[in-house]
Amino acid sequence: MSDYHFQTGSIPAGRADMAVDAGLRSFMLGIYNKMALGLALTAGLAWVVGTTPALMAAIFSGPQAYLVMFGPLAILLVASFVMRNPSPMSANLVYWSVVALIGVGMGALVSYYGRIDGGMVIVAKAFLVTSAAFGGLSLWGYTTKRDLTGFGTFLIMGLIGLIIASIVNLFIASSALSFAISVIGVLVFAGLVAFDTQRLKFMYYQLGGDQRAMSVATTYGALSLYINFINLFQFILSLLSPRN
Repeated sequence: MSDYHFQTGSIPAGRADMAVDAGLRSFMLGIYNKMALGLALTAGLAWVVGTTPALMAAIFSGPQAYLVMFGPLAILLVASFVMRNPSPMSANLVYWSVVALIGVGMGALVSYYGRIDGGMVIVAKAFLVTSAAFGGLSLWGYTTKRDLTGFGTFLIMGLIGLIIASIVNLFIASSALSFAISVIGVLVFAGLVAFDTQRLKFMYYQLGGDQRAMSVATTYGALSLYINFINLFQFILSLLSPRN
């Protein structure tokens, strides 16, 4: 998996105007379509779980809750170390497993916001803001002539710092730090949307038309953008939510 997720490079010679390449458009549309299906499944599962008290109790009242919370991360870590040359089927298994677990986990979010006054309106606003931001950032990453490779290294460092700050805040529960984490989280994942979009453009040319590799890259590309979207949405939702 890591072979597909972290490949970057400079703009290929003779391909300065990559935005008009028909093959590239088809490749990127495949990624966006699979990502959209993943988001639709996530929303559907979150709604069903979050609005069904019996399911909420069955999923989140025992040790199985940890499977839902940490399962996606465990799958990604195992896949990155074990699947050095994944098949299209195994890549799809990773993708849909992560999407399904995240969807079930977000049922808790639906349940929480469904109980507060105007909560679902806040969720809808956060989704619309995230969708608009994602669309604009991904379009910029797709069309820009600037190489964002170095910017990506900075973003990864910011992501590591964000994870450390989030862990620290679990123990000190600071509202000020929580707000700062949300702001930084929006900036980091906004940057990753543009960076990953351009990375996927570079990858398309690196694969040289290998259909098997293209199929895997489409799935893992959708996974990268899906994770960016979900995290961006959660941080924006946190910023739009009322604070005590």
